[in-house]
Amino acid sequence: MVLRGWVDQQPITLSLKPGALTVAWAETTVVVVDRAGRLWSFYTHGHHFRRGLNGKILSKWSHTGSRQRRILQGSEANLVVQRAADIMQTLHQRLVITAPQLGAGSSAAGAEDTVRDIVRCAAAFDAAAARVDACRFHNVYKPIGILPPDQYMALVVQMTEGCSFNSCTFCSFYKGRPFHIKSPQELRSHVIAALAFLGDSIHMRRGVFLADANALVVPQPQLLELLDTLAETLGEKNALFAFVDGFSGQKKTAQDYAALSRRGLQRVYVGLESGHDPLLAAVKKPGQAADAVSAVRQMKSGGLNVGVIVMVGLGGEQYVKGHVHDTIHILNQMDLGRGDLLYFSEFITSGVPFRSPDIEESAPEPQVLSPAKLKAQREGIIAGLRFPGHGPKIATYDIREFLY
Repeated sequence: MVLRGWVDQQPITLSLKPGALTVAWAETTVVVVDRAGRLWSFYTHGHHFRRGLNGKILSKWSHTGSRQRRILQGSEANLVVQRAADIMQTLHQRLVITAPQLGAGSSAAGAEDTVRDIVRCAAAFDAAAARVDACRFHNVYKPIGILPPDQYMALVVQMTEGCSFNSCTFCSFYKGRPFHIKSPQELRSHVIAALAFLGDSIHMRRGVFLADANALVVPQPQLLELLDTLAETLGEKNALFAFVDGFSGQKKTAQDYAALSRRGLQRVYVGLESGHDPLLAAVKKPGQAADAVSAVRQMKSGGLNVGVIVMVGLGGEQYVKGHVHDTIHILNQMDLGRGDLLYFSEFITSGVPFRSPDIEESAPEPQVLSPAKLKAQREGIIAGLRFPGHGPKIATYDIREFLY
């Protein structure tokens, strides 16, 4: 529903959706807040800011034709939140709503009351309130390392914490954190705390992501018990999503995945990274590429969709040929189709060195590929893919743009 209004003779457009309110002002400023009044995004004069529940803010802008990005924390993040709150405070004090554009069966009075309630909450969400809010988040969640891009708006439930292997040299998200599987009581308490923290913000969330890095590694009987506990605590059946690595994923049968599907699991994300086994060994990723093929086939036989992640640039120049050739070969064995996703994620160095066993210790570290070579590697893999029928949706997975 769209409503129009005025503040000091300036036109305001207010778009009310089930989970959020968007306010567009003076053609240069757009503020999006959720139903609880928490700042979600803020656009002003060419800069776009997106706030995570953890209090960090992703800043994006264009410079000489290329996208720039930076994570803001502390006083910089507080300044952005305060600027957005100042705008919402002005609306709270002086907004005059006119000319609602209503859908069939809508109530103008009800929509206006809802908008004013959200604006009032957003006006109170200033820098001080945002700091308190971020502290509440950290009382509920351990650090959330990463999510697939299509799951950024999910309700994250940390059924497990950390990574069961934590050995991959390209990943630093879970270093120093022991792997832990929550008990049913721990999970129930965690979900209740998450729902209490989110409050009306829950209306902006879609589906449930079972975190952390490798949640489906949980033994099947224990996993089914946890999913039953989750359903009881949430009070309804939800669409569920999760990560698993190929080595662990192939240990479950198609019947196991069918049982998970009946409990709401819809898509599993498998970090293939590469189809080239020597490269997987070099970065200390458990298992072999063929494990991911077996896991994906069993998931699909069990009625699930999959999201397969390939890391372009991994291993630098040394592994380019093997990485491209073998990744094509492995992906073509997976029978990916409609409803599946194929993500290409650019290798971002974690600062943790890795070496193939056949490289001398004195040899230089593999070089990060240039943007042109990264693009060529991605295009080379895509050009070799041969999927039956429709094929999966292919998209970019940029870990630099993740916030939760």
